[in-house]
Amino acid sequence: MTYCVGMLLDTGLVFLSDSRTNAGVDQISSFRKVTVFEKPGDRVMVLLSSGNLAISQALVNVLQEQMAGFVPGKDQPPNLNTAVNMFEAARCVGDALREVHKRDAAALEEHKIEFNASFIFGGQIGSELPRLFHVYAAGNFIEATFDTPYFQIGESKYGKPIIDRVVTRSTSLAEAAKCALISMDSTIRSNLSVGAPLDLVCIRRDALKVMSHISMDAEHEYFRMIRKRWSESLRHAFHELPDPEWLRSS
Repeated sequence: MTYCVGMLLDTGLVFLSDSRTNAGVDQISSFRKVTVFEKPGDRVMVLLSSGNLAISQALVNVLQEQMAGFVPGKDQPPNLNTAVNMFEAARCVGDALREVHKRDAAALEEHKIEFNASFIFGGQIGSELPRLFHVYAAGNFIEATFDTPYFQIGESKYGKPIIDRVVTRSTSLAEAAKCALISMDSTIRSNLSVGAPLDLVCIRRDALKVMSHISMDAEHEYFRMIRKRWSESLRHAFHELPDPEWLRSS
């Protein structure tokens, strides 16, 4: 299991992912679920993955091979380096995912393994505004809107309430990053299958490059502070609320 969140803001984009892929009594595995595609000054894109790790890794390899094999002047399908806008880039991701499905789905089905993967994909190309997409296993996708400025994949239910209460399109990058980390903390506390290290990527609008990409383990100073103070604040807020009048002792 995993937990990933991507947020689309007026000032840019925030992406956060854990790295746990397997957790049991005697086995914990971690793999990075964030891939950055960057051509500074021209385009920057981030892909977060959830689901079958082999499918996710195959998709990233197909996308990278398409980019590496492009020959200028030759009639070829667009790739992430040549897409004219983010919608076309999202179509590249969806088409690559269908290619992986065509190659692997039947073999997985023979072994009773579902073709299960989903992705958050976002970024900015040229002067177009930043955009954010949720790509499904079938290769189709939906786009974030003004009313729905974020996507989650993986174990999403524990971290959703804080985002719903805090994040809007006008939220700053710093506040969105803080909210994403609190959302991740809530998920980690409630689900063993989600865990550090974390990858936090922030992209400022029109910069056309990654503003920051930080890896955080469980002992990261800021993440530890956020976890501690958020817990304290929740307990304080809880105790400040009045008890039900009908249950108060007389």
